Amino acid sequence: MIPQSLRTLIDETRGQRRAEWAGREVWLANEAWGELAVSLQGAQVLHFRPAGADGDWLWVTPTPQALPGAIRGGIPLCWPWFADENTADESPDRSGPMHGPARKAPWRLDAVDEHEEGVELHLSPEERLHGQLVPRAVIQANARRLHVELITEHVGETPVKITGALHSYLAVADAFACRVEGLAGATYLDKLADFAERDQQGELGVRGALDRIYRSNAELCLDDGTRRLRIARQGSDSAVVWHPGDAPPGDTSSEAARHFLCIESANTRLDPVWLVPGAQHLLGTTLSREEGATP
Repeated sequence: MIPQSLRTLIDETRGQRRAEWAGREVWLANEAWGELAVSLQGAQVLHFRPAGADGDWLWVTPTPQALPGAIRGGIPLCWPWFADENTADESPDRSGPMHGPARKAPWRLDAVDEHEEGVELHLSPEERLHGQLVPRAVIQANARRLHVELITEHVGETPVKITGALHSYLAVADAFACRVEGLAGATYLDKLADFAERDQQGELGVRGALDRIYRSNAELCLDDGTRRLRIARQGSDSAVVWHPGDAPPGDTSSEAARHFLCIESANTRLDPVWLVPGAQHLLGTTLSREEGATP
């Protein structure tokens, strides 16, 4: 579920090309294995549809903010902190933008590796975003799955604590009719109740606003009644599930917001990562159709 203007650009694409959308440079692919769109602002996957699918796997707001704002939707990179918990900022007041600087920064496309089954993109920021940490992104797409990696390398001299997320906006028929399987029995922090700790009773049914951080590394399944999508995570012991309910952010409408649910691969206050000099951390998410499910 993407804006018609982006849909038109993809339909006009044969193979791969660069174009401009919503004031940003985007990389587009429309090939036998499927479709992919990536914004070079934030190295953000905006769109993925594998061959044979009857709909988009990701959602993007129909009213994106103008630059220098960020685009709501797709898979934003939250780095090197999640939400407003600035654990990696070196300034005394630990201030900084919501979800860190990576999501609004310009990134360069370093390499595009093609093969019969799909494509692999490698991206890095155009400018240094942190005094001791260097991020890079890897995006793999083919007819079976979308895989995104956010890799952090410590090139400094002192240990650094980081959090972060791959803030996936998954396209759904109706957010309030969704079921998320794989979290039964997991402990979670309820951000709508001042981070109260609770236990998930049974599988999660989404019926309104929620903002939860689950302590879990299990593979999840999103069932919206029309499609079952598997969500696997790497380097993450936090699963964030978020929907704003009937009070969405100002850059989208309540009607449009009914068509996404965020299920995020994350490192949060539950599982922050301490990086020592020379170390790396990989945070990943993999979206795939459930075996035997319809497109």
